[in-house]
Amino acid sequence: MKASPTTSSAVRLGRLARLGWHFALGIFIVATRYRRLAQAERAVITRRWSTQLLHILGIRIEIEGVNPGFYPPNTLLVANHVSWLDIFALNSCTVSRFVAKQEIRTWPVIGWLVETGGTLFIDRSNRRDASRVNQLLSNALANGSCMAVFPEATTSDGTGMLPFKASLFEAALPSSSIVQPVALRYQLPDGRLTTAAAYAGDTTFWQSLRAVLATPSMVVKISYGTPLKAGCGELTTRFALSDAARRSIAASLKLPAPETPDTARTAPADPPAVAR
Repeated sequence: MKASPTTSSAVRLGRLARLGWHFALGIFIVATRYRRLAQAERAVITRRWSTQLLHILGIRIEIEGVNPGFYPPNTLLVANHVSWLDIFALNSCTVSRFVAKQEIRTWPVIGWLVETGGTLFIDRSNRRDASRVNQLLSNALANGSCMAVFPEATTSDGTGMLPFKASLFEAALPSSSIVQPVALRYQLPDGRLTTAAAYAGDTTFWQSLRAVLATPSMVVKISYGTPLKAGCGELTTRFALSDAARRSIAASLKLPAPETPDTARTAPADPPAVAR
């Protein structure tokens, strides 16, 4: 098989320099005026910044299905998790606030940025913390926010899907939120799947970034499935919502549908679903 082309050293350095400047600009915006803006104004800035970041890295978006909107209220986006780029890809189309692992809060610069942007943090090692985050997530949805979680709880390489953790689907039930399944597929311009953006296993962030910088161009195919109304019909439990969302995403990715439910009904609680 013919090897995929790679960018020159000059192109990689140029992208890296522009990326550094772009992050510096984001820090400046957040430090000076972001927190004083209304949510709608924040959403505009977030989408523009995310779109520009993808452009710097030679990544374009291809949408399949119906985008639920710019910042759809009382909506929980649920997506498969492949890369650190997932958040920016989603925010370039549908802006939302994310649930992330507690450790990210302590990361220099990035932790401060995502916390200021409204991210909810969860202690993945503490099952009881899921209840606290569920309450915060439920309140945010009821107050009109668009939230997002990655129910696999970690990243895959994009060639398949991991079982979903149903815990945070519970937050969608009290306010009858819309659960919006979203499938993310990283591919080359000719449609072939690529793992260049994957941030899974023992891959470090720097290794992942280098692979992205070395790829001339990529396409993130974002497929919006049929919205699920929490609490309606058979979707009255977190397990039913989790199963329905995973089946929808698997279908969009053209993967086999799960033959059995992803989460045991007898388990008292699931490990939380968070961004890596």
